[in-house]
Amino acid sequence: MKRKILLGVTGSVAAYKAAELVRLFVKNGDEVKVVMTKAATEFVTPLTFRTLSRNPVAVEEFAPPQSWVPEHIALAEWADIALVAPATANTLAKMRCGIADNLLTSVLLATKARIFIAPAMNTGMLEAAATRENIAVLKERGVSVIEPGEGELACGASGKGRFPGAETIFGAVK
Repeated sequence: MKRKILLGVTGSVAAYKAAELVRLFVKNGDEVKVVMTKAATEFVTPLTFRTLSRNPVAVEEFAPPQSWVPEHIALAEWADIALVAPATANTLAKMRCGIADNLLTSVLLATKARIFIAPAMNTGMLEAAATRENIAVLKERGVSVIEPGEGELACGASGKGRFPGAETIFGAVK
């Protein structure tokens, strides 16, 4: 069954690893549309995701819409599944509080699709009381959390917070 997957990519150094996710979903026969935060474009370009998904990539909330329907609503209604991978502490906090100040958080607030998150960040950020509380509240609201892995982090430290890996995320969403 062909699924419509909205992939949200946020401003984490792990953003480049989301490209492999797109490849896996497309190979599975799913249709993928990618929404990137502005910060995510500092780590990987929209061109990468456009090429792999074979769809336009949305970044700007107020870009000229493709139709008369506001883009955040069109994307929210289109998706069967919304997946944020990597999910930064910033985006998790916005999701928890209903802050819709960029295209991705606006789509997530408006969608009725099942939502998955794959947190990826430094161990200290992940273990901070605010982040733990934000994840707990999102779980209570029905958001599926794909737990981060352990190992060497981009900052050189080692601990929990690694991007779970494309195969792991793909399996959890499948």
